[in-house]
Amino acid sequence: MSETQTAAKAPITIKKYANRRLYNTATSSYVTLDHLCQMVKDNQDFVVYDAKSGEDITRSVLTQIIVEEEGKNGQNLLPISFLRQLIGFYGDSLGGLVPRYLEYSMQAFSKNEEQMRDYMRTTLSGGLFPFNPFEEITKQNKAFVEQAVKMFSSFYPVPTASQTAAEPESDKTKTDPPRR
Repeated sequence: MSETQTAAKAPITIKKYANRRLYNTATSSYVTLDHLCQMVKDNQDFVVYDAKSGEDITRSVLTQIIVEEEGKNGQNLLPISFLRQLIGFYGDSLGGLVPRYLEYSMQAFSKNEEQMRDYMRTTLSGGLFPFNPFEEITKQNKAFVEQAVKMFSSFYPVPTASQTAAEPESDKTKTDPPRR
């Protein structure tokens, strides 16, 4: 690989100064969080360093972008229940598995995204609403979730829906104390 190919793949360096200004070293210009948000959408890789300490603060800047995006135009991608669950995993023994699970989930979602967009284009241009493609995506997503549950079940056994449904009602009431 040549030096130009290596340099082309290197992430852009952004420096964050004490006055909270962000400086793009590739363009020699100050940028905003909105600029960085657009860079993410354009698949431009970047890292953010604290200008004084040299610490990599990319994660906190990306989180800040998400917080700002969540506050814009009423478009919320992160449901409150999800946020509560995510917070609950901090400090939990399974917390270390969450990043890999979320990354895997987003990759699967992204993989289905283009297929979903094609179905929507076909639907809107054809005037008909084809349910079969959505059913297929639902089946794929269900299989994905089942695979993920199997992957994590070795760490934390989770009863399947069929096991829960197969449990007779009389067995459930035997363990419950009588109510008064």
